[in-house]
Amino acid sequence: MSGLANDGSADVHCIASLRFLRLLPEGMLAVAARGRLAAVLPLLLLFAAPCAAAQQPFQTSAPQAILIDADTQTVLFEKNADLPATPASTVKIMTAELVFQAVKQGKLKLDDTLPISLNAWHEGGAPAHGSTMFAALNSRVRVEDLIRGLVIVSGNDAAIALAEGLAGSEGAFATRMTERARELGLNHLIFTDAWGNSNPDQRVTARDMALLAAYVIRTYPDFYRYFGEKDFTWNEIKQPNRNPLLTMDIGCDGLKTGNIDNNGYGIVASAVQNGQRLVLALYGAKSAKEREDEAVRIFQWGFRSFAAKTFFSAGDVVGYARVYGGDAGSVPLVARAPVKLLVPRESDERLSGQVVYTGPLIAPVVSGKDVAELKIFRGDKEVYAAPLRTAANVGIGSLSRRAADASLEYAEELFRKYVLKK
Repeated sequence: MSGLANDGSADVHCIASLRFLRLLPEGMLAVAARGRLAAVLPLLLLFAAPCAAAQQPFQTSAPQAILIDADTQTVLFEKNADLPATPASTVKIMTAELVFQAVKQGKLKLDDTLPISLNAWHEGGAPAHGSTMFAALNSRVRVEDLIRGLVIVSGNDAAIALAEGLAGSEGAFATRMTERARELGLNHLIFTDAWGNSNPDQRVTARDMALLAAYVIRTYPDFYRYFGEKDFTWNEIKQPNRNPLLTMDIGCDGLKTGNIDNNGYGIVASAVQNGQRLVLALYGAKSAKEREDEAVRIFQWGFRSFAAKTFFSAGDVVGYARVYGGDAGSVPLVARAPVKLLVPRESDERLSGQVVYTGPLIAPVVSGKDVAELKIFRGDKEVYAAPLRTAANVGIGSLSRRAADASLEYAEELFRKYVLKK
């Protein structure tokens, strides 16, 4: 949230007090009270799963991986998820996102045709000996067929044709890909082309690619189905979908694999079981078999080991933010949507949380404005974040109230300056 940027001062980020909510079968959703004068108090305890025998943590041989719940974006597992990785053909997820966006906005139609240029044919077609849909030089191909060529058989020629059709050149499209990633808050994605060459400047992280995949699934359900089609025929050449997980009995319905040069094998995939969708991003596997085996293991572990729990319903008061100079000393903060997380079925692991805001808020305060963020942690790893909004109006207080607040602010400033900094 833009309102949560730290300006470097010691008192900018406040931790709101949270109220008691309910007893869950697994443990108590409890209260935190950490304000500007009580900076050393612990995080609130959100969830304590039933105690179980000590278990070895889940491991994978893949160098980089992350598994998230698509609905809540709860992080279930991660390993080096923020280290740079070579994306190879998984960049085509971002290529597809820009195409889907253009179609959704009416800038492009599925029945429109785009030319297969010499560049698209030479760099991405049969002469390049890479993955291709075998589009003919100087032909025109329907956008929908190019989408299928892009996401089913990973056609480099399809990617280049779509890039040139939307942006005029592949370079301009790659610049737009990086810009679009920033718009989505994915700050570790850097693209140099539309199909996934070995340029060392083209880098991603497993975390941001998983979040991108979840966004595509959520935003473009009518187009996401292309990723799950089992095969595609063009120019009388039938090719199977390059995602091997589609043939496994794990509920996989997309997205993309990748491998180029000696940078290892990667995959960004999603699977659904019993209405629960998980998204996996994995990079650096030594072989296609290791990629496949580890992806299946991680999905199976995730579906088996976690269950969804709702901690706050939409509109529940999650905490209170202090208000300076108001006719009330605080304002309730509510969640816009249900706060749901996946929690371990059998573990002694605990989740903890904070409500973070820039404060105190200055009166007048308007109801319905996003002013804070709920952050939930598993150990020291942040696994969930969601905005919180004000649930009431707070008007400007009386002169005596404002004077009292000013005196309290002055006292707290002295405390921070002469006590906390010693």
